[in-house]
Amino acid sequence: MPQYRLDKILSSVAKRMHADFEQSQSFNHNGEAGASREILIKNFLSIYLPSHVEAIHNAEVISANGEMSPQCDVVIVDRDSPPFTTLEGYRIIPNECVYGMVEVKTNLDGNEIADACGKISKLRQMPKVAYRPIPNMLPRVAKAYGKTYEHFPTSGIIVSFKGLKLKTLGNHLAEWCRTRDPVEWPDSVWVAGQGYLQWMSPKDGSLSRSPEPGATLVQVDVSPEQDIFLPLALHFNLHFSDAWMHPLNLVPYAGDSSLGKVADSWKI
Repeated sequence: MPQYRLDKILSSVAKRMHADFEQSQSFNHNGEAGASREILIKNFLSIYLPSHVEAIHNAEVISANGEMSPQCDVVIVDRDSPPFTTLEGYRIIPNECVYGMVEVKTNLDGNEIADACGKISKLRQMPKVAYRPIPNMLPRVAKAYGKTYEHFPTSGIIVSFKGLKLKTLGNHLAEWCRTRDPVEWPDSVWVAGQGYLQWMSPKDGSLSRSPEPGATLVQVDVSPEQDIFLPLALHFNLHFSDAWMHPLNLVPYAGDSSLGKVADSWKI
C-alpha cells in the first residue's frame, strides 16, 4: 500500500502553484497579477492553518485609537473576527483579532524587502487594547521579540515566488534589521525554488519562530523537488497553533460617538 507522506503531497502542490504563477504572468494588469498571487498563497495557507484561525486576502487593520495599517496582502486572524466592512471582498479588521500578516512578493529584492519589513513593523506596533477582562482568570501573557505581551503579538512573514539569491536577500535583511529593534524584524522570509531565512536562538542554537535580541539570521536551502512548501506549511501550523485572544471589546472603537441618551425610566 503506498504511503501518502506530506512531502510528496506538497511536492505536487508546489508544481501546481508554480504553474498558476506562470499563468498569472500573462495578465495584462499588474494589479490583477499581484492579486492572483496573493490568493494563491492565501489558499495554500488556509489548508494548513489551525481551525481557529483563518487567512483572508485584501484587508486593512484598524486599532481603537484610529490608526490604520497599510493594505495587507494576507492577514491571519481569529476566525470569530467581526469585519467592519466586507465591501466587494475588502475587509477592515480590528487589530486585536489579528495574529499575523503575510507580504506576498513576485520578485523579491532589496527594495521589496525594505517595503515588506516597513509594513510589518507598522502593523506590529499598532496598539491592541480593546479587550474585555474575564473575572477570576489568571492573566495570560506571550513572550516574543524580547518583550512580554498581554496579547498574542502580530507575526510578520514574507513569501515570494522569485527573488535575488537567498544570500543576497539575507544581506539586505540583515542590513535593514541591524539598526532596528527586534520588534520590527520579520519572523521569516521565504523564496520559492530557493529556501528561507529564519532566526537562530542565541540561547540554544535552535531555529526560532520569532526573533529575539542577539538572534542570528540563518539561510536554509531546500531541494528543488521539495521546494519551500513543506517547511512553510509546518511553519505556519506551528506558528499559529497556539494563537489566542482575550474577548474583544468593541466599545473603544466607538470613540466619542454618542450611544444615545436616557429619555425616560421605569422603576420596577
